[in-house]
Amino acid sequence: MTKEFSDKEREALQRRIEAKKAKRNEKNNKKKSPSDGKTILETIFMVVRGLAIVFATIVSLGIIFGAATGTGYLVSLISDVKVPSSKVLTEKINTIHEASVMTYSNGQPISDISSDLIRTKVASDQIAKTVKDALIATEDENFEHHNGVVPKAFLRAILGETMGGSSSGGSTLTQQLIKQQVLGDSPTFKRKATEMVYALELEKHATKDQILTDYLNVSPFGRNNKGQNIAGVEEAARGIFGKAAKDLTIPEAAFIAGLPQSPIVYTPYGADGQLKSKENMQYGLARQKDVLFNLYRNGYISQKEYDAYKAYDISTEFIAPATPETTSHGYLYHVVYNEAFDKIYDYLIKTDKVSEADQGNDVIKETYQKMAEQKLQQGGYTITATIDQGIYQAMQSAVANYGYLLQDGTGENQTGNVLMDNKTGAVLGFVGGLDYNANQNNHAFDTHRDPGSSIKPIVAYGPAIDMGLMGSASRLSNYPTKFSSGEPIMHDTSAGTQEMMTLQDALDTSWNIPAYWTYQTILKDGLSVKPYMTKMGYKVSDYSIESLPLGGGLDPTVVQHTNGYQALLNGGQYEPYYVVDSIKDSNGKEVYKHQSQPVQVYSKATSSIMAELLKGPIKSQKTTTFYGQLSGLNPTLAGADWVGKTGTSNDFKDVWLMVATPSVTLSSWAGHDNNTPMAAMTGYTNNSQYMAQLANSIYQANPAVFGIEQRFALDPSVTKSTVLVSTGEKPGAFTGGNYTNFTLSGPTTTSYWAKSEGAPTTQYKFAIGGSDSDYANAWTQILGNKANNNTTPPTSSNPPTSSSSSDDANKKKQ
Repeated sequence: MTKEFSDKEREALQRRIEAKKAKRNEKNNKKKSPSDGKTILETIFMVVRGLAIVFATIVSLGIIFGAATGTGYLVSLISDVKVPSSKVLTEKINTIHEASVMTYSNGQPISDISSDLIRTKVASDQIAKTVKDALIATEDENFEHHNGVVPKAFLRAILGETMGGSSSGGSTLTQQLIKQQVLGDSPTFKRKATEMVYALELEKHATKDQILTDYLNVSPFGRNNKGQNIAGVEEAARGIFGKAAKDLTIPEAAFIAGLPQSPIVYTPYGADGQLKSKENMQYGLARQKDVLFNLYRNGYISQKEYDAYKAYDISTEFIAPATPETTSHGYLYHVVYNEAFDKIYDYLIKTDKVSEADQGNDVIKETYQKMAEQKLQQGGYTITATIDQGIYQAMQSAVANYGYLLQDGTGENQTGNVLMDNKTGAVLGFVGGLDYNANQNNHAFDTHRDPGSSIKPIVAYGPAIDMGLMGSASRLSNYPTKFSSGEPIMHDTSAGTQEMMTLQDALDTSWNIPAYWTYQTILKDGLSVKPYMTKMGYKVSDYSIESLPLGGGLDPTVVQHTNGYQALLNGGQYEPYYVVDSIKDSNGKEVYKHQSQPVQVYSKATSSIMAELLKGPIKSQKTTTFYGQLSGLNPTLAGADWVGKTGTSNDFKDVWLMVATPSVTLSSWAGHDNNTPMAAMTGYTNNSQYMAQLANSIYQANPAVFGIEQRFALDPSVTKSTVLVSTGEKPGAFTGGNYTNFTLSGPTTTSYWAKSEGAPTTQYKFAIGGSDSDYANAWTQILGNKANNNTTPPTSSNPPTSSSSSDDANKKKQ
């Protein structure tokens, strides 16, 4: 806003102006020698003295620190401040931040990290003197006379901030430069104390003009006519007035000098490059007039010039909007960026020693998030990803060439795939969807979907074996049953499996009832799968949900579910997935390096038993044609030790195929984004064909990744029990039902157990689950009509098994 003066006010102001001119003319603006500056002790003394005034006032007001009194606290703030050498400090000040880059695991670039911030560094003589004058007059009128710090101004700022008012004016231009280039904007008194020490030190080694030039080269100036964020006076001049900084007029210089205080508010352009509304434009125009007044008040321009310039409408010189420049990135860019952002945020928090309590402060958290974003975009970091370049590109080619195989006429079926290193949890490659340009939803990392039967080994069979409730040859009820609500659990009676079936058969054909009874047995025994699921990062809404082992109450992402299989097959050890291996700063210093954080979820015995069992779903091909398809494409790759499991959710809304070798796990989800049903055979046929092509493409890019020569092996801790094929338990006498002290014999097999006790002796209720009538029927099947009370039953033959090979898609989850 403008200001009118009376004659007396104008005379008084003119005297002040003349005095400031005289004082400024006495200033020699040449570079100081180190001997001209103060010693470190003197520097610390000045900081302590300045802060003492501040904190004494704050304490006396009882606003922040309460009983924190004395200079001891103040000294502690700066006691560990290591003043950098003049060389290091000036290098940091003069360094124009560079774009960060992300690379594949082999060091080849993925992409620069996008930042719409543009900056062009220019020399002092390329900046109009009027810009420098306007900046000093507005931001730091004592700039030419102080030593980098003005304690009184700092006190005013702290009190203003504490009382809820404005905090502007507390930092000199030197301090602001230190904050922008060296320390960041951490809202802590420790950072403020360090800033003051550094500012005093910088002023010993740099001239005022050097400091001013650096400030004008690095400070933010809002947006240009393309909507880009601009930093540095050169880009501000070109992006707002279409001319070089050295050619700016006084009104133009005044407008630009007013921007750094609140660049986004004062800039004339929006994010789209369009000029702001007349109402919103007024903030910047009023700010320009304030700067003009400051120029006059401090003697840089005359009354006549001031009157002329404030009457001029500077908005007529704003250049016309231009087409915004945008850069499009794919799934990979965003996955790496998001994880790198989290690591940089953690690094800044750790570096600044921000307490857990402060981390819970929304203001501090937001400040550090902004700092992390700025550092990541402009800090010149090199982010090395775990992604194998050849594998990733092969996976993108595969989905482009073979994604059509997933289509079943029900609408566009999307997919998400992840290839994960079983030993480390590193993501080696992934597919986020059919085409990023058409659908930006990352179906591998962001889409949460029902896992269907693919969860059975994770939440039911794995924990049950780990708890010693069953072994590899145990039998489970597949007789029709219902949920407690009375709703039948899907059971295909035409398949003829009204029996106590083996665990292997239950897995191979993906029957629901055996998984249901397994989970109910865990709950009945007062046990819980929560520790298993929590350790692997699964989010379970309610562990009492009866359909949990069928996929109910779960919605993992593809990468999280892949991580679950990684844990199950890696000796039971969960390694949290990651895509960022390391981050180095612009000087090559490693600021982050991934560290293994293994969590033992299942025992090694359980892991090896489950790996043995999971060979069945793949090799039997009862629920997936993957193995047959792969054998036709690549017999060598088919010779790997493949294990895995399928999954289908209610109404065929989701289909999953999880396959693995000892080396890696490869996953696939397919479905509609709107969660509508697919065709019944999509999982059995379509997804299997696609996955075979995907695996073959990966192999062509990197034949070693699948570890074809490696084999799963039973861990030495596994207990081997000789059990009856008919019961899955050891031979011995039992009593129950119509039988008393019966001793059953017959063909035996080896059952693998995770607990040292191994298999129990055969009991009347030898299986997992089932009703009394189910067991009566089961014993009739085992013994036929040859058994009678109080006699030893004859040797049984192998029990009947289903000849059906119906697929997982026909066993819908309830």
